[in-house]
Amino acid sequence: MPHIQVLDQVTIDKIAAGEVIERPASVVKELVENAIDAGAGSVTVEIEDGGISLIRVTDNGCGISRDEVRNAFLRHSTSKIRSVEDLTGITSLGFRGEALSSIAAVSRTELITKTADSELGTRYVIEGGKEHILEETGASDGTTFLVRQLFYNVPARRKFLKTPMTEAGHVQDLLIRLSLSHPEVGFLFVNNGQEKLRTSGNGKLKDVIYNVYGRDVAANLLEITYEKNGFGISGYLGKPVITRGNRNFENFFVNGRYVKSPMISKSLEDAYKDFAMQHKFPFAVLHFHVKGDEIDINVHPTKMELRFQRQQEVYNAVFEGVHRTLLEPELIQKAQVPDPVSPAESGTGKSPFLLRPKTVQNVLRDTGPDFGSGAGAPREDKTEKAAAPGAEPEIRDEDYFIRKMKERVTAYHQRASSAEAPANGGIFRPQEQEERISEQVRQARSGEKPVQLDLFEENFLKREVRAEYRLIGQVFETYWLVEYQDSLYIIDQHAAHERVLYEKTLKEMKNREFTSQYLSPPVILSLTMQEAKLLNENMDRFSRIGFEIEPFGGEEFAVRAVPDNLFGIAKKELLMEMIDGLSDGLTTSMAPELIDEKVASMSCKAAVKGNSRLSPQEMDALIGELLTLENPYHCPHGRPTIIAMTRRELEKKFKRIV
Repeated sequence: MPHIQVLDQVTIDKIAAGEVIERPASVVKELVENAIDAGAGSVTVEIEDGGISLIRVTDNGCGISRDEVRNAFLRHSTSKIRSVEDLTGITSLGFRGEALSSIAAVSRTELITKTADSELGTRYVIEGGKEHILEETGASDGTTFLVRQLFYNVPARRKFLKTPMTEAGHVQDLLIRLSLSHPEVGFLFVNNGQEKLRTSGNGKLKDVIYNVYGRDVAANLLEITYEKNGFGISGYLGKPVITRGNRNFENFFVNGRYVKSPMISKSLEDAYKDFAMQHKFPFAVLHFHVKGDEIDINVHPTKMELRFQRQQEVYNAVFEGVHRTLLEPELIQKAQVPDPVSPAESGTGKSPFLLRPKTVQNVLRDTGPDFGSGAGAPREDKTEKAAAPGAEPEIRDEDYFIRKMKERVTAYHQRASSAEAPANGGIFRPQEQEERISEQVRQARSGEKPVQLDLFEENFLKREVRAEYRLIGQVFETYWLVEYQDSLYIIDQHAAHERVLYEKTLKEMKNREFTSQYLSPPVILSLTMQEAKLLNENMDRFSRIGFEIEPFGGEEFAVRAVPDNLFGIAKKELLMEMIDGLSDGLTTSMAPELIDEKVASMSCKAAVKGNSRLSPQEMDALIGELLTLENPYHCPHGRPTIIAMTRRELEKKFKRIV
């Protein structure tokens, strides 16, 4: 067994640094939090190569006196606490005294600092944990840190860093959170000489939200102020119109510290359930104010996680505060209900369901172009007209339908060439079709729950002649009623159109068959660095379905053309939603085919909505397209496109049979 020995101090420092410093953003976090704790009113962060080669953090805080500079770089040296009792009342961001020691252990670090009562500042250089220079220098009040060649002496850690663009994106995300948590501090972020973020530091949280997220978000905010049982909430909620496709826009701060809390996220999302669509996440910047002895923030080296002493009370307070704020009158749509019209004013007092004698003229008038067959033709009144000579009588006998079905299947098989299918292959086996038809009729006779829509059975999908259904009409301007054989089918026009667009887009992506429409003026997207990186990585997939997107300077992109099926709804919100849909953290591990499917599913936004009136001809064309799909039964999100009720089930509801 190897002998146990004590590690040298350099190795100890490197191991300890690994717990705190994961990437350049970790360095920026520690240095900026120290600047805020030092009372800085403005902080400037400059990085090069994603922070791997250089990080410069400059603040106008109180500075560090010359005789305390060395101590600042020792492990567990801090000005924030004196004993374990102080841990229960921590109000500063940093307190454990590990930051500077950890940073200096894995980089070449230079410190220039000056206090207000000193004539000269101090310059201190420490590399890999070893001191090199300590001298006086000219400097302005405050502190500047220069961190060069991060992980230069820990190559195993350095090789796991991502690209400079990705690392810079993490730094930007961090500074966004810090600016939201401290609106009283002005932040400036510069990446490779380009300004990426600037806040004024005027103390107004809404101004910071405007600087970070833009005008559209800032114009749709609800201010929240709520307090219950000593737990206070303040900040802003996004109106339901700006919900996003992931949780990246849920920002929580406890006593000024950014935290991630699944419990708070769940409470927030539960409060939004009545206001937002499924799988949509709210925008929120919430500051929580709680006594220090009721939380434990020392549960993780990054201090991003914490524990609440009263979990259930916190959940209830967040839910109640958010839900009450969302119930503001401006969010409630007021419907204008007209006064009831008297029978005398309407010209008739008859009920629309009042029975009246049937005549040919009544039937034609009542059915008209909105009813009748799939082609919109009026239905003849079989009770008034005699069958034409030689015409086939209308027989409602089940055996008759069995015979007719078999005839159609056989006729189709006779038309199918050997090139279309092998002799006994798949749907071309007549015996199998006859058995399937007989089984469906048997189920109808016995009252068993029928199999899914006959209209979509594989044998009918492949027929040259479409099924003889009768389009009855539209209800609630959303659902279409279709009569086919002895069943009533109800089609959701939105779900059906979504499925058609999804499969059409997927086919266009594979075959590169698309038509683009140009936008004038183009839509300008302002993205974060990570969103821009994500868009660039998937640009070919957007191009393959008809998008034309060009860089517009910085992280802005100009959308100049969109697929023709998105032309009418190609607004900024939709395009941002499509990018959000790809930024769920899974795309890097997803197969290209799955990413294509994800992009294709986004085209469903162009589907005709509910409460939209379609003509019978439009619906007939939609049904015709639905019949040709691989999976006509569900929309891409899993909702059914069609439901059925047999004649037997309907008669049981009316007690015609028991």
